[in-house]
Amino acid sequence: MSLTRVVLTSGRSVDLAELRLSSTYGGMLAGYPCKPLNDLRIKALLRTAEHTFPTTPVHLVPPPREHPDQYAGALSPVEVLPPVACVGNFHSTALTPTHDPVLYRSTLTVIWFQPDPQVPSGCDADAGLRGLDWEELARDYEL
Repeated sequence: MSLTRVVLTSGRSVDLAELRLSSTYGGMLAGYPCKPLNDLRIKALLRTAEHTFPTTPVHLVPPPREHPDQYAGALSPVEVLPPVACVGNFHSTALTPTHDPVLYRSTLTVIWFQPDPQVPSGCDADAGLRGLDWEELARDYEL
């Protein structure tokens, strides 16, 4: 059973099987949001997703990066990512037309950032998430 269904801009429906939400800057004890810190956070999310879903391809939806302060700090200028980091494992129908639709599905793990801790749904999901090129990024697997 899926948590929700997202309709991609291509028209393909994908089912969200697992979702992990975390605070983008949760646990940050010192410093401030900047490009080096954000890049480390993204790399950590990618490593965790690859470790958690080792047989599934992982894709990062490039996050928007805001620069609210014109002055550079000690490390670099302030750069802010959306406050909620998301890792979702999605499934859909098989990519390969010759695969038996009863025995095969396609899968992709996606990392994206969003402004609030809402579960993406239908056509109201994040535009970057809905714009996934599923046929290029996902992989078929046998049930």
